Amino acid sequence: MENLNQKNWTEGLKASKHPVIIDVRTPEEFEEGYIESAQLINIQDSSNFMKEIEKLPKDKDYYVYCRSGRRSEMACQLMNRVGIENAYNLEGGILDWKGDIKK
Repeated sequence: MENLNQKNWTEGLKASKHPVIIDVRTPEEFEEGYIESAQLINIQDSSNFMKEIEKLPKDKDYYVYCRSGRRSEMACQLMNRVGIENAYNLEGGILDWKGDIKK
């Protein structure tokens, strides 16, 4: 797991051959706006979250964010525990995001 600022997070995302963006907020937060191509896996639904991350391919690079960076940091740590080595947390979350947001 690695905490990255927005510049490094987006550079890594662009350079990756197999990137996946994961939003770990609630469905209600997701509906307020999300980073393009993000898939929602709500970390607050803990049993479902673990089932979903265990299904993820281990050979991809996962760029993870939440509202402020705390939940996504925890999500990256959980992803590491299930064997996903390339999990990158967006420091400051979507609150500090300067890029486009989809609705």
